[in-house]
Amino acid sequence: MLITAGVVAAGSVLLLTQLRFDFNPLHLRSPKVESVATLLDLMRDPATTTSTIDVLTPSVAHAAALGDRLAALPEVDHVVTLASFVPEQQQEKLALLADAALLLDPIFNPSEVKPPPSDEDTVQAMTRAAKVLDGVATPAAGIAANDAARLARVLSKLARGTRDERDRAQVALIAPLVATLGQIRAALQAGPVTLETLPEELVRDWVAPDGRARIEVFPRGDANDNDTLQRFVAAVQLLAPEATGAPISIQESSRTVVRAFLQAGLWALLAITVLLAITLRRATDVLLTLAPLVLAGLVTLGICAALRLPLNFENIIALPLLFGIGVAFNIYFVMAWRIGATDLLQSSLTRAVLFSALTTGIAFGSLWLSHHPGTSSMGELLALSLACTLVAALLFLPALLGPPRGGRLPSQTP
Repeated sequence: MLITAGVVAAGSVLLLTQLRFDFNPLHLRSPKVESVATLLDLMRDPATTTSTIDVLTPSVAHAAALGDRLAALPEVDHVVTLASFVPEQQQEKLALLADAALLLDPIFNPSEVKPPPSDEDTVQAMTRAAKVLDGVATPAAGIAANDAARLARVLSKLARGTRDERDRAQVALIAPLVATLGQIRAALQAGPVTLETLPEELVRDWVAPDGRARIEVFPRGDANDNDTLQRFVAAVQLLAPEATGAPISIQESSRTVVRAFLQAGLWALLAITVLLAITLRRATDVLLTLAPLVLAGLVTLGICAALRLPLNFENIIALPLLFGIGVAFNIYFVMAWRIGATDLLQSSLTRAVLFSALTTGIAFGSLWLSHHPGTSSMGELLALSLACTLVAALLFLPALLGPPRGGRLPSQTP
């Protein structure tokens, strides 16, 4: 048993190099929730992702120069600075717009404008359009014919409906069309654009009052992938160590959390060791109590690495709990062994520890069944650590203890 435990511990130590910490808080949310699914879809597109990095430079000129260097990185999709809002090849584009405006101006700015149609005119137009669409769709087949027939049915229904229904349809369909036509009309009147002519509200977003300019850097690839974000952050920070943004902050937060839990674990282990030393008064007994705890921790992390179960902001809480539960199990066996108890696995103490572990395991298992990915991962790791702790206490610890130190006193077994 001791040899097996040693082999398992050594294998777990080797697997620790494969252990990962998932720093992405979005992975703790269910992708089936509509808001989260929408955000994930947006993040897959480099043009709409929220995982961008901001760099503050001394001036607009510095921003343009550094932006060009950042845009050349293979991990970067594109870079936006204030200069990005000044179009290139303006003379050629303005000439094309002038030609288009000359041709389209009579359409967008007619000399005579008919009065708005009445509701009766709208009904007649819908009825005529529905008949035309039916005539086109009836002899044909395919997707286009089906769409034409469906549109004809909708127009016929609106024509037979109430005026309120037609008014709602007009607000939903005609108002956006009018806005789009207005945008096209304004675009045809475009003129030369320079940094000095950019709108003030736009400039305020990119240039501070003291002249410092902002650069926004967009990652290449799926921004929801941790490896992509890590490569992106590392590449940008090589050129701009002072860069900030969500990808950098969440990675630094993960390092802070890991360090905090390591410190908490070490302090907890130190406090437990001190309490055990006061209670047991023997260094060997303290080590015997802590050895299964160390083994359970190594095996738990090794299994996480083997199963590719990463640690995250929620399930990492299982590791400090492992110390308290493990010591509670181990000290009972050590105390019984000290007073001379034998056949520990056949004793009532083992049954008490087993049923206590099962009770706690049921509570953890209920978390594992949660639909929330973060809560589920916490329950999964808690159940796994509890199982490793129980196995170490029931199999490894009795073998490690060996023959009882005192005489056999089964009646004194707790």
